[in-house]
Amino acid sequence: MKFNKIHLFLSALGLISAILLSLPFLVPHTGFLSLVAFIPLLIMERLASGYGIRHFWIYHYSTFVLWNAMTTFWVCNATVGGGLFAIFANAFQMSLVFGLFRYSRKSFSGVLPYIFLMTAWIAWERAYFDAEISWPWLVLGNAFAGSIKSVQWYEYTGALGGSLWIWLSNLSIFGLMVSLSDGRWAFRFNMKAKAASAAGIVLLLAGPFVWSTILYNSYTETERPFDVLVLQPNFDPYEKFQALDRNSQNMILLDLAANSLSDRKSVQDSSSQAQPPMLVLAPETFTNDVITNDVSSGRTWNRIVSFLGDYPGVNFLFGASSYTYMDSSQRPSYTARQVRDGRWIESHNSALIVDAAARTQLFHKNKLVVAVEKTPYPAVFCKIDDMLGGVMGRCIGQDSVSVITCKSPGHADVKTGCAICYESVYGEYFTGYVSKGAEFMTVITNDAWWGDTPGYRQHLNYASLRAVETRRSIARCANTGISAFIDQKGDVVQSTSWWNREVLRGKINLNDKLTFFVRYGDVTGRLCSFVFCLLLAALAVRRLSGNRK
Repeated sequence: MKFNKIHLFLSALGLISAILLSLPFLVPHTGFLSLVAFIPLLIMERLASGYGIRHFWIYHYSTFVLWNAMTTFWVCNATVGGGLFAIFANAFQMSLVFGLFRYSRKSFSGVLPYIFLMTAWIAWERAYFDAEISWPWLVLGNAFAGSIKSVQWYEYTGALGGSLWIWLSNLSIFGLMVSLSDGRWAFRFNMKAKAASAAGIVLLLAGPFVWSTILYNSYTETERPFDVLVLQPNFDPYEKFQALDRNSQNMILLDLAANSLSDRKSVQDSSSQAQPPMLVLAPETFTNDVITNDVSSGRTWNRIVSFLGDYPGVNFLFGASSYTYMDSSQRPSYTARQVRDGRWIESHNSALIVDAAARTQLFHKNKLVVAVEKTPYPAVFCKIDDMLGGVMGRCIGQDSVSVITCKSPGHADVKTGCAICYESVYGEYFTGYVSKGAEFMTVITNDAWWGDTPGYRQHLNYASLRAVETRRSIARCANTGISAFIDQKGDVVQSTSWWNREVLRGKINLNDKLTFFVRYGDVTGRLCSFVFCLLLAALAVRRLSGNRK
């Protein structure tokens, strides 16, 4: 094969891998493609090694850049710089993992380098969930978010179980192809070995689908209905505060609620105590007038409390850009901004739940979007940001999850958790709400920053994964859509349309049982991280001692 043809063929293989990796995130019910998506990349690496291609990192880095660009280009709609950074930096990390695999081949032989690659990739995905700069949108297991009937067993493994399945499938098929190409299949394997190998690959590919189908068809939700009203006000976030003042926005939202709560308002006086609790949901960052150390001073809070006086048993949960004021002669934290001499302010992305008795629970988003909401490594970057004029977000989140309660006099409290936007991408973090007693989950978000792109659809699909992992029904409220009710099998049972002002009212089932994934966490990720550390130590010993494979 001539030099130019080799490079052209390698480039084509990289492009095929990028397309196969991207399609499951873009097209519903195509998750199965991820089971073979890495094979062209692995073939490309094998050929490059055989032909002694120099600077091969350019090929695999380009493959990962294309994958990231095709699936998450929409981030650029909100911030061009942030979107480009997400694409190239995330691809760089993927390329580092793949480059480490190539390096391991100098010391490991046989299947060991490929086991090293698989465990290194999953260990990186697990670490990425807790990193200061975290963007785990393209975790491999998320490829099945649009093929939810295929991964009902995520209630045991979480999304990283899907990552493990994807790597095992790709490596097994690739191994079979290698054995066929080098003659081992024909001349070294006897019939029993061939039958066992073929049967193993078939079982690996088909077994999880069969298991998932059995789980899906046999799962029955407990009939414990809870009434939820989701409000989708459909405010353009780029024009929200210019087009409408705070009072007008409050009026639009509460008019939407009033039109759907007539049955609640009709029951008054003595019978009002009989009303079971109900939850009304408004989207992320609906208002910006919440002061955490003086909540009752906010216009939106007062307007909602007044509104709830006519609706017994109704609890109202809404998102807010909130602020904490502090008096100090010196800067109280790296993230605080100065208002005037001796006066400082810290920002939060928060959610509040309030009832007619003005009982209020407030909590802050923990998993914050880097740069847009959060300044990473604040001791260093806040100083740099000050010199740049304060261009980065400096929201402060709370240290751990907290459940909230829906109350109604004479009725038992109903516990729920609220994942604010990006938090619904973090599977093990999401289980924290359930571990603390959440009987159903809510997600409030504002996906309109991305426009009509695959971004908001991917985000909705990830909520389905969280429903399967925890077996909790989810009420999802999105400012411009798509708002939805998701059952415990991950199916969207009711939804709104995109970019329309709508309401969604329905009943979702409560559940107090804990899945294996909730009880024991990400066993798959921990196990793969442990194996990777062992292999990495063995690699280091071999390299330092001068031993080769």
